[in-house]
Amino acid sequence: MSATIPATLVRELRERTGVGLMECKTALAEADGDLERATTILREKGLASASKKMGRTASDGLVVSYIHGGGKIGVLLELNCETDFVARTDEFMSLARDIAMQVAAANPSYIRREEVPAEVLEKERGILIAQVESSGKPAKIIEQIVQGRLEKFFSDVCLQEQPFIKAPEVKVGDRIKEVIAKVGENVVIRRFCRYQLGERVECQA
Repeated sequence: MSATIPATLVRELRERTGVGLMECKTALAEADGDLERATTILREKGLASASKKMGRTASDGLVVSYIHGGGKIGVLLELNCETDFVARTDEFMSLARDIAMQVAAANPSYIRREEVPAEVLEKERGILIAQVESSGKPAKIIEQIVQGRLEKFFSDVCLQEQPFIKAPEVKVGDRIKEVIAKVGENVVIRRFCRYQLGERVECQA
């Protein structure tokens, strides 16, 4: 089937995904020439490959700044990758700016859920249990409801769990995986600091 794939379709898929010509041709053959299916195939393969790269050391990267609201909110963000070459690509620089904008808009308290202190988590769980119990829900589903609300808590306070501002259907962490798949290196949010006029500054690292 691959020999019958038009070169124009292969080029269009490459422009859309940034993946090499041979990989695009193979994906289109697998998808019987369906551009959308081929895009999905490449995305799934890329995310699987990205997951393998996420354990690698990332010590290069950029520090970016973002000012919002006429100088009322400012963000400094350090985004790391493995090499200076990738740090200077449009894909990486765009991601760094987008995440800094995300911090300004969504005001996360932590980078990832593993960083939420145990005492904060237990306090939140206790509040949620009390809320659910007071609503008269059956005891057997209380824990299930509480767990679901904890997931919402994580999506509110953890940067990587938040809906990505430019594509709310994906999380920030998923957007990072997409970039890892494209640039071929691990990408890590190292730390950020959000300043809001008149408020106490708290930085996350």
